Amino acid sequence: MSLQGAEITRLIELLSKLPGMGPRSARRAALHLLKKRDALMRPLGAAIADAAEKVRDCSVCGAPDTLDPCAICRDTSRDQSVICVVEDASDLWAMDRTGAFKGIYHILGGTLSALDGIRPEDLRVNGLVGRAQNEGVREIILALSATVDGQTTAHYLTDILERPGLNITRLAAGVPVGAELGYLDDGTILAALAARRAS
Repeated sequence: MSLQGAEITRLIELLSKLPGMGPRSARRAALHLLKKRDALMRPLGAAIADAAEKVRDCSVCGAPDTLDPCAICRDTSRDQSVICVVEDASDLWAMDRTGAFKGIYHILGGTLSALDGIRPEDLRVNGLVGRAQNEGVREIILALSATVDGQTTAHYLTDILERPGLNITRLAAGVPVGAELGYLDDGTILAALAARRAS
């Protein structure tokens, strides 16, 4: 017999689907939300509904935003000649919060994976190829995770993006093998960005 009603069970089940949130953490979060329903739960519910309605992926780079093109793509102070390729939005946010990178981004939406059946057509590869063909683009930084799939994707992109006048670089020192970019601290990302090398 369940100790809580269907609504609480559903809340816990949904919370447990969030990254890093197991069943125990989900139960604690649900109880906290219920205790703070006016100060936290209702505003959170409204914010989630508002984001679900208004936030879309940028048609240029894939970043989530209410604007299309997104705020980063529309920022004329950024260096439009350098594109930093990342796996997902959390990686973009990690790179951008350092303040070291002043170019623009391209979110792939993941990495190639034979095991998971993720092919180039499942990612935003075609959009990247189109952007890289622009003669104004002089550098593509492949800021992908130092995993087997990340390295495979970097090699694939290096091959298909290569053209005269385009410098393709990868993050170097500071990114440990097996690490995901979104979990690294600012100092590690800064070191990796500063020490990038030709792909």
